[in-house]
Amino acid sequence: MLKIGEMTDLGPKLRQARKTKRMRLKDVADAVGCSESLLSKIERARITPSLRMLHRIAAVLDTSIGYLFATPQQTDIGVYRNGERPTVLIEGNQPGKAIRLERLVGYSDDQVIDGNIHVIDPGASNGGEIKHKGQEVGYVLEGELELTVAGTIHHLRPGDSFFLKSDLPHSYRNPGRTVTRVVWINTPPTF
Repeated sequence: MLKIGEMTDLGPKLRQARKTKRMRLKDVADAVGCSESLLSKIERARITPSLRMLHRIAAVLDTSIGYLFATPQQTDIGVYRNGERPTVLIEGNQPGKAIRLERLVGYSDDQVIDGNIHVIDPGASNGGEIKHKGQEVGYVLEGELELTVAGTIHHLRPGDSFFLKSDLPHSYRNPGRTVTRVVWINTPPTF
């Protein structure tokens, strides 16, 4: 059995990696070649896996043993004050028609959710339809948002919210004369 210092974080990290991959205990156990019961005990820190077993589990979960034993960093908690959030600027083809993404969540390798405040200048758009894996939810803080999902146009105003499956073609733009601000959450992270 592998015994490397205090392993209390190993089980929860394995469970989180499995859930991130949206795999059941049975799926991982079958791929690794062990019982669900054994894997459950590993995730609950009841037993310590052998190095060989740990390699197999890490491979199935697309992670590394190094990650599994990494000491948590300050990125486990992020606080960004108003006006101090990291911002990504996406400039359009025309001056004054940009989109700024104010980061709500700092990036980390094991991140399963992403959040931004989209600050959309009047007339700015995301540049056309996109689609990808995941789901999105948003809340319009101020201004107007024209959200197009699978060819259907939705006009949203302050206080309106939305949900969409990200594999549907979608785009957005600010059709108004003032800046639009939208809290936008994605899983898995796409920005």
